[in-house]
Amino acid sequence: MSSKKKTPLRKCVITQEMKPKKELIRVVRSPEGDVFIDPTSKKSGRGAYISNDREVIKQARDTNRLQKHLNAEVPEAIYDELIKIYERSLL
Repeated sequence: MSSKKKTPLRKCVITQEMKPKKELIRVVRSPEGDVFIDPTSKKSGRGAYISNDREVIKQARDTNRLQKHLNAEVPEAIYDELIKIYERSLL
């Protein structure tokens, strides 16, 4: 029998959809309170996954749900960087 490797699933904090981990972007609040994007998904800290979709990123910015989930102020630069990651994924 051939065993297929399971694809890890994570939930987008905005849409509440379960998606493969590779389709999501992880945003982390470090123990010191810094918020940053974690492309490796391995940094320590409180993490939140968000779908790699322009509308979902816009919704996260408008509703502040990402901020509430991380219990930290999310700088506008994080949302700008999320949009850039989305645009790069289209190329």
